[in-house]
Amino acid sequence: MIIATLSGLTWVGYMYWVRRQNLLSPTKPNVDPKTPMFANGYALLIGVGESAYQGLSLPVTVKDVQALHQVLVDPNFCAYPNNTQHIRLLHDKEATRSKILEQLNWLKEEAQANPEATVVVYYSGHGWFSKSQNRYYLLPHDINPFDLESSSLSAEDFTDALRQIKSKRLLVIIDSCHAAGMATARKAKAYSDFEEIPIPKSVIDDLSKGKGRVVFTSSQGEESSWIRPDNEMSIYTYHLIEALQGKGNQSREDVVKISHLMNYLSDKVPKSASTLCKKTQTPYFNFESEDFPVARLNDRSSDRATGGLK
Repeated sequence: MIIATLSGLTWVGYMYWVRRQNLLSPTKPNVDPKTPMFANGYALLIGVGESAYQGLSLPVTVKDVQALHQVLVDPNFCAYPNNTQHIRLLHDKEATRSKILEQLNWLKEEAQANPEATVVVYYSGHGWFSKSQNRYYLLPHDINPFDLESSSLSAEDFTDALRQIKSKRLLVIIDSCHAAGMATARKAKAYSDFEEIPIPKSVIDDLSKGKGRVVFTSSQGEESSWIRPDNEMSIYTYHLIEALQGKGNQSREDVVKISHLMNYLSDKVPKSASTLCKKTQTPYFNFESEDFPVARLNDRSSDRATGGLK
């Protein structure tokens, strides 16, 4: 029990402690305070969107992260606390290499403060592979196509930052290898050494090392990650959001687990890629940990809980 005095400093410390314990509602004012929250959920959502080099811009990735954020903080579905202590977005000019690493460090600190943290890291953007270096890169906003190696985020640096997050449960989702951008970039420089491919299995294996680590990627092999014909979202993220809304759950289940996401994505993404784009896209999952929840389902009677996205 903590007793607050009239000291301003003590009061500030007390209020911080209260918020850390989720005793103050972090959600919108019209949310029923009795609604259970996924109080130990933390997420960093990265959608690179606008690139400093315009030929590499992917506006749809911003729509991806905004839609994903909306469902994560929806009290009827995932019920993550709707504040920047639990969920943060990086897109467009904010999605720089340094900002990405800074926010991964934020997750490390939150996981240290909360031993029960469940952490989700989502990246949507370009991923390029250097054949001569045998190295994979994620392309942030401030990419310089004339100096790709030093201005991008290498898989090694990304992996090292994720390893610092000592949470019991960590889900990394990478929606890369989008079917756009490389042809435009080739006009600026001969990229014979680089190709846009899904993140290699060797990198996924490194990302997955450690207890409670799970990695999802949107495609594999030489496949691309495709965007829906309405250009509102990638096929993969569209179905990821449906799964987070409980479309892969049985009617009485009140949490969404890793296995629910896997089963739903592995079924729906290939079908949609084939039907909508006449292409092949096969999600990949590295799942060697125990199954664990990544979200709540508070209102299974809601039309949205069974109706998916509009």
